[in-house]
Amino acid sequence: MVLIGVLVVIVGFALRVNPLLVVTVAGMVTGLLAHESPYDILSQFGAAFAKDRYMAVFVATLPVIGLLERHGLREQAQRLVSKVRAATTGRILNAYLFIRELAAALGLTSIGGPAQMVRPVVAPMAEGAAEAAYGNLPHPVRDHIRAHAAAVDNVGLFFGEDVFVAVGAVLLMKGVFDQFHIHSTPILMGLWALPTAVAVFIVHSVRLYLLDRRLRRWLSSGPSASSSAQGEGVNA
Repeated sequence: MVLIGVLVVIVGFALRVNPLLVVTVAGMVTGLLAHESPYDILSQFGAAFAKDRYMAVFVATLPVIGLLERHGLREQAQRLVSKVRAATTGRILNAYLFIRELAAALGLTSIGGPAQMVRPVVAPMAEGAAEAAYGNLPHPVRDHIRAHAAAVDNVGLFFGEDVFVAVGAVLLMKGVFDQFHIHSTPILMGLWALPTAVAVFIVHSVRLYLLDRRLRRWLSSGPSASSSAQGEGVNA
């Protein structure tokens, strides 16, 4: 009978009722069927909210980023990078890769991200560098640059966070090793992850160097750039 709360969630989502209302009603139904008093149910709601209130900080960043974009954050990022003569798309993404991987290795995994950093700042700066050098970008080239910007964030985070001893992946590996009586420590795992992080940075830096060469080949040909980029972009 307690599982009727799950049915309430399914029916509520199917009818497109407000998700917050559906979850609240499902929780109350589950509590009442479990013979809990209304006071205990409300106490559990309050305790859960107090425990997970930090999640509201992440939700609050989304409208803030939306307002910044509405007031010209992307345009300002493009305008700023267009004034730097030495800036190229590959160099900008390489700098962000270094910052992202180093920060993740120190445990600062929340300073970047596709929504918080890549879309409003990193991708516009990479596009702005290409526009400063070659003018207006065809849509396939613009999408190609955005894909590389997202990839840089993922690669830097994925291989950088394993160097930090308190990240969840390292602690999970520690638990698995302990089950099989293999002696290891989080510090030792972080040290062994360091060469991998350095190697990944070198390999991806080469890929970003090749990205600059690819953009030069595509965009220096003038009108044929769009068809060339569309033909090669998927396989690059």
